[in-house]
Amino acid sequence: MEDPYEVLGVALDADEERIETAYRERVKESHPDHGGTIEEFRRVRAAYETIQAGDLPATPAEPTDTGSSEDTGAGPSDPGERRGARRRPGPGEEEPSEPDPHSETTRVEYLNYEVLDDRGWELTDDDLFEKASEAGLDSEDHGRLLVQQTETLLEAAENRGFAWPYSCRGGACSNCAVALVEGEMPTPAGHILTDEWLDRGIRLSCLSAPVTESAKVVYNVKQLPGLEELILRPSRFSSARSD
Repeated sequence: MEDPYEVLGVALDADEERIETAYRERVKESHPDHGGTIEEFRRVRAAYETIQAGDLPATPAEPTDTGSSEDTGAGPSDPGERRGARRRPGPGEEEPSEPDPHSETTRVEYLNYEVLDDRGWELTDDDLFEKASEAGLDSEDHGRLLVQQTETLLEAAENRGFAWPYSCRGGACSNCAVALVEGEMPTPAGHILTDEWLDRGIRLSCLSAPVTESAKVVYNVKQLPGLEELILRPSRFSSARSD
């Protein structure tokens, strides 16, 4: 088995931050849209996921532990991949916060992409949000939230008690992708999205925040054809707080 640390170019004792940084650099370099190849891209992604899962080859100094029961799959029970249901605070955790109405905020109307498939709607429908408003959807699938100027869109959703999909939180995957239907939502440099995806309105909620008074987004769009190639399984680092 190829050493995943060598693939990412980091030491065996590299900390979480160094691993995340190395992965973001390597996955951008290896992506076909950035001059790499699909084989190298998959090799880099596999190495990162192996480190995430702790599924490393045993060495004489580190025997294989067959007693581990950690599951890092991307099923609906994973904190970073759940459909969008509100997360109940665990023991010792605070209740979801409410935004300060006196601070600068953006009102965002959101819609779960899974609903579109269920009802035969399209992202390009002019009356998409009107239909959502009339459909009587659960608050997990459709509603409004306020985003403070100090929050990314993902942070705002989480701070209001929602569990929107995410993984790396660093712009190196599409797990947290949303489709911007209305409003402005600039994307900082240092992410994996191509200009084509940006032109189509795709943004990464872990990095971006709306800057207009109001905005409309469809979240959970990571399964769009082509975008699903950039999906990562939830990180053991990012999901630790809500396990």
